[in-house]
Amino acid sequence: MTEQDRILQLREALHRHNYNYYILNTPTISDREFDELLRELSDLEARYPEMADPNSPTQRVGSDLSQDFETFAHVRPMLSLSNTYNKAEVAEFYHRVSEGLAGESFEICCELKFDGLSIALHYEDGRLMRAVTRGDGVQGDDVTANVRTIRSIPLQLAPGGNWPRSFEIRGEILMPWTSFEALNREREAREEPLFANPRNAASGTLKSKQTAVVAERRLDAYLYYLLGDELPADGHYENLETARTWGFKVSDAMCKVKTLDEIYAFIDRWDTERKNLPVATDGIVLKVNSMRQQRTLGMTAKSPRWAIAYKFQAEQQSTVLREVTYQVGRTGAVTPVANMDPVQLSGTVVRRATLHNADFMAALDLHVGDHVLVEKGGEIIPKIVAVDEAFITAERGQKVEFIRRCPECGAELVRYEGEAAWYCPNESGCPPQIKGRIEHFVSRRAMNIDTLGPETIDDFYARGLIRDYADLYDLTVDQLSGFGDTRIRSARKTIQAIEDSKQVPFERVLFALGIRFVGETVAKTLARRFRSIDALARASLDELLQINTIGQAIAESVIRWFQDADNAFLVERLRARGVQLQLSEQVLAEQSDRLAGKTIVISGVFAHHSRDEYKALIEQHGGKNTGSISAKTSFILAGENMGPAKLEKAQKLGIPVMSEDEFLALIG
Repeated sequence: MTEQDRILQLREALHRHNYNYYILNTPTISDREFDELLRELSDLEARYPEMADPNSPTQRVGSDLSQDFETFAHVRPMLSLSNTYNKAEVAEFYHRVSEGLAGESFEICCELKFDGLSIALHYEDGRLMRAVTRGDGVQGDDVTANVRTIRSIPLQLAPGGNWPRSFEIRGEILMPWTSFEALNREREAREEPLFANPRNAASGTLKSKQTAVVAERRLDAYLYYLLGDELPADGHYENLETARTWGFKVSDAMCKVKTLDEIYAFIDRWDTERKNLPVATDGIVLKVNSMRQQRTLGMTAKSPRWAIAYKFQAEQQSTVLREVTYQVGRTGAVTPVANMDPVQLSGTVVRRATLHNADFMAALDLHVGDHVLVEKGGEIIPKIVAVDEAFITAERGQKVEFIRRCPECGAELVRYEGEAAWYCPNESGCPPQIKGRIEHFVSRRAMNIDTLGPETIDDFYARGLIRDYADLYDLTVDQLSGFGDTRIRSARKTIQAIEDSKQVPFERVLFALGIRFVGETVAKTLARRFRSIDALARASLDELLQINTIGQAIAESVIRWFQDADNAFLVERLRARGVQLQLSEQVLAEQSDRLAGKTIVISGVFAHHSRDEYKALIEQHGGKNTGSISAKTSFILAGENMGPAKLEKAQKLGIPVMSEDEFLALIG
């Protein structure tokens, strides 16, 4: 067997193992064996780049290169469903269907209504070719690169299947509860806004410009509608059962019924059982099963007459507010938290709920001892939605007022223009801020000192070993180990991880510093623009505002941070300990300003590099990527099969179209 044959063999085997693991939940090999096969395939593909395939199992890990999304017109419109919230309206729908079919007998397919992001997947000859979001129903965003990272979506259907040569299958992209909870824990630790529910998290993730981020968050997908000119059967249910055999993930909850009582039984069952599912649902969907009968019933302007969505009521409970406490994060933001009598809600016991900020809290008009209505519904984060008026009496408890001083250090709180939160300004003396900044500094996406967790940092702070993140580089094994071989080994591991962090590249160091509003993407932009910490520290407000992605708030925050004498001293201490405070020689050698000031649109299929690689090259040489053509576009980098609409618009605006070879010659 040649190595090229081995590549094809490995791809087929890994696709099969993915199906066994993510669809059937019956893996036949261990994770380690799977990883070894994947690594072998990756090594072989690197040796034979001419065999590159976007649907290879190796591509599921994604890329950290930025991408924009092109719009794609749906072959068939993606209409929304009419919603109903009670059984009487379900009965009305049932009788309308009966009348529309002139008394002909019919079946209803009952399905769960998954609470995620609608997606249309297009397959040609068994291969995933395109994935498009709903958008406005007529056209959506092409998110194929991101969808390829979702392991429950087959990239290549198993050989020998009876699938049509060309078909579309629609479904819902979801973030499982476990992934959602882990993501929000990470965001909370970084003091980033929490996602309110898995639907928002899934939507935000699928629109990420870095496929590696999508892969990391482990989205899932359930498919619920098969479309095409050569479908296996007239029955919608039967088509989905067939699609299940092709490798698609179809909900086991789906069933066919004939009577209203059977529909009601399905509603009642899943109104309770849905709380035990691994993903969020917010209702059920009822569809006339026969495709022929669907065509007979037809559509309204907005929705099909043969389907309807029944929405579950959000669960609420009344409980008693006992007190409001306050948390201080690493940026100094002060968040009020409601502490309540325990109450059972959506399968969990709830005792605390965020009150977000002073304005939100004031709008509720809370008093200690109030009965409050707490809701989860589709949200996993408990929230107080109102005071329960049924229990309000003339003698309410003390009105809850937002505090004016920091609960940790006593400093008077401040509120910045345009912000909802109040902040403790005592950055250098407020313990939660100090420890929070150190936790951010050591986090995986920053300096990646993975041996230091919150509890360890608490311990080091309490023992007086650290007061800022520069102190980490002065720690010794003797300070950390105390007595015992185990503690010595652990201490050596920690010291080695701190030492290794000195090799972390400048853009991640810049993110690790914890400058307000400077996230990973902004840090990378600033690092590439200014190249060193010293140049950034000297940058004026105007220079910062000239950068496309930098707004007033970010620019002013950067200026304030470097004007602080304590921060300047921190930078010098990090420099003295060998932390990377400028771009490496290799990165600098690869940069140029050949495309400075140019805005470039990429379109088509390329021979020499992928679209993501061309986007990285544009940024590397000072240019800006954009997804849509306008009068500000400098030129279009066009491969084969450039979209005709884009070509027409470019010609109308007189925008140059540059070939792949011409572009490569331009950047040298």
